[in-house]
Amino acid sequence: MGFNVLQVVIILLIICFVLVVPIGIYLVKIFTDERDTILERITYRLLGVNPRERMTWQRYSQALVLSNLVMALLGYGLLRLQNVWPLNPDKISPPPAPDLAFNTAISFVTNTNWQAYGGETTLSYFNQMAMIQFLMFTSAATGLAAGVAVIRGLSQNSTNQLGNFWVDLTRGLYRLFLPICFVLALIFVWQGMPQTLTPAANVATLEGAAQVIARGPVASLESVKHVGTNGGGFFNANAAHPFENPTPLTNSLHILSMLLIVPALTYAFGTMIRRRRQGWVFFGVFATLFIGFLGIVFASEQLGNPLLTLAGADQSLSALQSGGNFEGKEIRFGIAQTSLFVTTTTAATTGSVDAMHDSLTPMGGFAALSEMLLNVVFGGKGVGLINLVQYAIITVFLVGLMVGRTPEFLSKKIEAKEVKLASLSLLAHPFTILVFTGIALVWPKALDSLNNAGPHGFSEIFYAYTSGVANNGSAFAGLNANTPFYNTSIGIAIFLGRYLSPLLPLLAVAGCLAAKPKVPTSSGTMSTDTVFFGVLLVVSILIVGGLTFFPALALGPIAEQFDMLAGKTY
Repeated sequence: MGFNVLQVVIILLIICFVLVVPIGIYLVKIFTDERDTILERITYRLLGVNPRERMTWQRYSQALVLSNLVMALLGYGLLRLQNVWPLNPDKISPPPAPDLAFNTAISFVTNTNWQAYGGETTLSYFNQMAMIQFLMFTSAATGLAAGVAVIRGLSQNSTNQLGNFWVDLTRGLYRLFLPICFVLALIFVWQGMPQTLTPAANVATLEGAAQVIARGPVASLESVKHVGTNGGGFFNANAAHPFENPTPLTNSLHILSMLLIVPALTYAFGTMIRRRRQGWVFFGVFATLFIGFLGIVFASEQLGNPLLTLAGADQSLSALQSGGNFEGKEIRFGIAQTSLFVTTTTAATTGSVDAMHDSLTPMGGFAALSEMLLNVVFGGKGVGLINLVQYAIITVFLVGLMVGRTPEFLSKKIEAKEVKLASLSLLAHPFTILVFTGIALVWPKALDSLNNAGPHGFSEIFYAYTSGVANNGSAFAGLNANTPFYNTSIGIAIFLGRYLSPLLPLLAVAGCLAAKPKVPTSSGTMSTDTVFFGVLLVVSILIVGGLTFFPALALGPIAEQFDMLAGKTY
């Protein structure tokens, strides 16, 4: 691996961090503007909503959940009636089975984008656009709207209003996601991504054999897939497919897109609550965790697997190669960019992959799993920031217990109700993951879907439910999840992971804090906009996450790492 490859990774990270301020300023402008555009006003009339209504957290949550429910039912219907719709030039049939349609509708309406199917062989062009891409836009805008509502709640004083869900959703779509994705799709077409409604191409290979090359409206899906931290893919191979990711430039743009909006929310947060230092502390927490996990993935993949040896050779393959573990990776992207992609897609809960995560080294898989388990390493649109606020409340509560004072956060007293709601959100995440993983381990014939035994087989199941509950959507693809049991159970887990943790509990917390008056700062108030609090927050996240998930990680990637070092394979 040459220094130039590391330079590319460093440059990408610098660009992402430099864009935090301008994108953050634009986000503040979008969600504080008092004026509506003509297109927005037309949309409000068509929806029959009052854009001037100021919603309580209960009303905001109701609008969010009901709109998502309607879109999920619409998506399910579109999938089940696929043979009725136009734009199916490849005559893909039959439509997805009921359990697969349920899983897919729930997955895409919640910004999870878990796919238990191959896109090019399962969905028509119509459903790739009208169902998949539509829900990619709206689910991303829903998460962002919830994040903005929480920010408003934290900035308010003695009020019970969090804004208007329909206004936040519409502005996120029209002023942010659609313009960025339109420009990005044009760049992707320039780089060689297909964007066509013509059928698959039938060609003859150099050997004279016939081959069918699938294509379709790929570029438009790829743009929102990463800008909206959605994941999923037009093709089963996802972003490793040359039509989804044809050049190193598109690979870099995919990474930049995933980190375009989420980090900038910290700057928007600091600006909207009028405490920019607090926003920078949150950004520092995100960045510290991200760079730490990136280091684990890169080091693990660069060292490779010592058990992979050349036939008859004493040296390890990793020692004989210029790189490390290249199994399941695109050679054109290399280990450095692949490690950055792996870290980014699991940190930002995107779920897109340009490498086979099932082929990661045990500690590489450990890092990817851990980012989703913590669910607070940048995280998805709005949701990552909400999760960090949840941990901040838990941290000030724990510190308050130590010094014997009522905890405060952003000049608001944190009392029993807020702590209970934050704890509910915090506990719902591991409870859902671990319970469904346990059920899968004892469910009749569920283990038949595994491709591996031992710790790695456990990791495949554990990863599937973690990815679903964290609204990520990536997979250790050695697990065949397209069965009635897995489609149904993962779909339910996805639903619980989206709404029970963290959206609804933290919207309730924001509503409670918004209604409270601000208290004056005293000599006993612990400042939360300092480096010291940032360190406390990182430590709290790692300790709480470690105590919660270490037993499961010990059964999976950690056990596999020790077995690998001991010379045992599966």
